[in-house]
Amino acid sequence: MAAPVSNSRPDPALVVFNRFGLGARPGDVDKLRGDLKGDPRAYLKAELRQPDIAMIPYDDPAYAGLLGSTAAIQASMAASFQRKLDMQAVTRQATMTNAAAVPPPAAPTMPAAASAKPAAAAEMPAKPTSGLAGATKPVAQPPASPPAPPPIEARLFQAEAQARFDKALKADVGFVERLVYFWSNHFCISVAKDNIVRASAGAFEREAIRPFVLGRFADMLLAVEHHPAMLFYLDNQQSVGPKSRAGNNGKRGLNENLAREILELHTLGVGGGYSQADVTSFARILTGWMIGGRDGHLGEPGNFVFNANAHEPGDEVLLGKTYPAGGQGQAEAALNDIARHPATALHIATKLARYFIADTPPPAAVERLVKVFTKSDGDLRAMAATLIDMPEAWSTPLAKIRSPFDFIVAIRRAAGPDPANNPNQSLGWLNALGEPLWQPPGPNGFADETDAWASAEGMKIRLDIAWQAARQVKAIGNPNDTLDAVIGPSASPETRLAIAQAESKQQGLAMLLMAPEFQRR
Repeated sequence: MAAPVSNSRPDPALVVFNRFGLGARPGDVDKLRGDLKGDPRAYLKAELRQPDIAMIPYDDPAYAGLLGSTAAIQASMAASFQRKLDMQAVTRQATMTNAAAVPPPAAPTMPAAASAKPAAAAEMPAKPTSGLAGATKPVAQPPASPPAPPPIEARLFQAEAQARFDKALKADVGFVERLVYFWSNHFCISVAKDNIVRASAGAFEREAIRPFVLGRFADMLLAVEHHPAMLFYLDNQQSVGPKSRAGNNGKRGLNENLAREILELHTLGVGGGYSQADVTSFARILTGWMIGGRDGHLGEPGNFVFNANAHEPGDEVLLGKTYPAGGQGQAEAALNDIARHPATALHIATKLARYFIADTPPPAAVERLVKVFTKSDGDLRAMAATLIDMPEAWSTPLAKIRSPFDFIVAIRRAAGPDPANNPNQSLGWLNALGEPLWQPPGPNGFADETDAWASAEGMKIRLDIAWQAARQVKAIGNPNDTLDAVIGPSASPETRLAIAQAESKQQGLAMLLMAPEFQRR
């Protein structure tokens, strides 16, 4: 139900909770207008100052089911090996059963006289098996086996999903969480790749994204490209230097996936000044960056390892600069330089301005972000503060449609959490809306433009979800009061009239969740 966008200056409260945050909860708008005397910029910056605001702590009992990526991958490797053993056992058992079912060779034919039974024995009736002639004794049925627990990868994924939703619901504004989602989508991996990625996707976000979301871009880049989940997702496990010791046998060669996506998506961007020769050279530089296998020959299973035998020896030229042979450090030096490249600054600034301001970001906003990125050596906290301060963030109409994840979280914040206290329904809603958690269609992540989410079919699904969420609320108050609490005085007369004329409280709440003021960011 995407309504025409107003060209007037947006309400600062909606800018805070819709453009920068994850949606207002009942009482949040009043808190903004009262506690900080209506200073929306100060309200947002207060969240940036909170220590460890982006982190999901391991020592919190609420997140006891979470594992680090190495432990998660080891658990997946062990489960995969056990499944293989179980399948082999089933195959052996089936072979033995089939062999036992083959009838023995027929006995030699005996003379008729020798094979004849005594007449008395031949005429003797069969002994009944119970008190009633011909009845059979009922066979006791074995008790039904309990259902098998879900695979370890599914359990880890569900625990990580619940932790992510919990973090979003507890956030005062959710600006830092929005930054986490931006960077997680920028450096995306997909659980559709393999069980190893499914088991470690949440840990990847907690280890490579959250600690650096208000830190330096170069540090986040190094953490991401070192992470086992990224190395596995982009096939660097399969990349072997042609002239390396491991490459001499000719069984495996160079894989350019990681190198290409780092240059095209993670740093310089399309048109960032690199060539195919740079991609190939960078792929050679990155050889040897792998994950320790289950056998532990290269290092701790599931952890990052540098395999010198697979690394391409010699100097390499990348973007006009020569990187001397240096093992693992050769790639780290290249990544640090790429992180500071002018094309990287432009690429990151453009994406951030598009994400928070408009599909076609104002050139002045992009230019300002580029200058801050360059001057601060990629300080992402400074970039976030610049977004808050720039006038375009407060004057540009709220025209973008909330992404499916932002929409689901906004519903939960406005109407209450999932009554079942698990992430399954929210995950199902995300699947229906086309943004399954940690499962983008490709390495470029989910789309960020309004057209990707504003289709007629997508809006119909959103309406169905709004109805489901409204029906789950046990004690619905006056929808008009909820409207004031989560949107405030900026609600249009049309929205107020539609909710006032609703036939039931549930219908009124569903209409609120589909109102343009709720959908737009």
